[in-house]
Amino acid sequence: MRKKIITSESVCKGHPDKLCDLISDTILDSCLKKDKKSRVACETLATDGHIIVAGEITCSKKINIDTIVKEVLLNVGYDPNDYKILVFVHNQSSDIAGGVDIALEVRETESKKQSELGAGDQGTVFGYATDETKELLPLSLVKAHAICRQIDKCMKDYSIFGIGPDGKAQVSVEYEGDSPIRISTIVISVQHLKEIDLLELKNEIIEKVIKPVFEDFPIDINTNILINPSGKFVLGGPSADTGLTGRKIIVDTYGGVASHGGGAFSGKDPTKVDRSAAYMARAISKNIVNCGFAKKCQTSISYAIGKAEPVALEIKTFGTSGILESVLEDLILKTFDLRPSAIIDDLNLRNVNYSKTATYGHFNNIKNNTWEYFDKSKELMEMFEKYGN
Repeated sequence: MRKKIITSESVCKGHPDKLCDLISDTILDSCLKKDKKSRVACETLATDGHIIVAGEITCSKKINIDTIVKEVLLNVGYDPNDYKILVFVHNQSSDIAGGVDIALEVRETESKKQSELGAGDQGTVFGYATDETKELLPLSLVKAHAICRQIDKCMKDYSIFGIGPDGKAQVSVEYEGDSPIRISTIVISVQHLKEIDLLELKNEIIEKVIKPVFEDFPIDINTNILINPSGKFVLGGPSADTGLTGRKIIVDTYGGVASHGGGAFSGKDPTKVDRSAAYMARAISKNIVNCGFAKKCQTSISYAIGKAEPVALEIKTFGTSGILESVLEDLILKTFDLRPSAIIDDLNLRNVNYSKTATYGHFNNIKNNTWEYFDKSKELMEMFEKYGN
């Protein structure tokens, strides 16, 4: 059987791009907490000595962006006094707002009529699931996220002395067919104080990060472990590398294993379908795998700005299903409501703490992430049993 290697990466909270994602999503949370109907498209740029926040924010209550940025910097491990904060925000374009809010159709319910939201933009979103891990995610991505989470923990509780907030991890997994059989390579880069002994740091990371993370899928004597392979990593964060919201879209999703439509998530309210519909696409793929209809599933949904109904839906199962993909598509359209307002309601997206999604992926099974627990498997099974009758 043919062997292959799949590689995925993740980054720590203090990585410049992730710092920007976290700031943007924390601003979004503040807006939604004060006004559930807030419209937010918030971008953050971090560079040496400066944090720049820009974008479109429509909120009925005042928020203090400077204070939010300083709190995030402090929480991640940076000194807010090292940064000048610049804010350039304005209200959402009336043209875009009109396209979202227009009553394109009237949805009848038992008790009332409800105006429908149009999609906030055009584009295609993708959702993916695979049964190779309990998270229904690629093993390489699960382990890369786990490494970064553990590094951040070790920095916070000082169990590894002298490491900084910036860092990243990459994991390569060897497959036989569709089954992961071993860990091929682990690459970790961690910011540290200049006086830290690099060999001692390597040994600590092996003992306190790698071994705990790989207890359930052990490394072997041939696993290639590279820790700070470029040498010292003293200067990190925005002082070393400019960060930008939305630049880690593959880290946020499926580690490069599945397709991506190009739209980022962080800093966007749920009327933006490149966030909300991507969450629903993930939920659909999970439901298909959980029903046993396929071992792997990719769902794509396409929208036109201002239109409520999607213009296209496609299911791919990569040869792992005994059911025609066209049949699965029909089942999904009969079981899931893919209009933006329905997605927002079904996934309760106005009450999500989005800052919790900004690091370690948006599909990490934490209870906050409602799309990870949106279960329509019973309805899908019943619909399948009726199908063709």
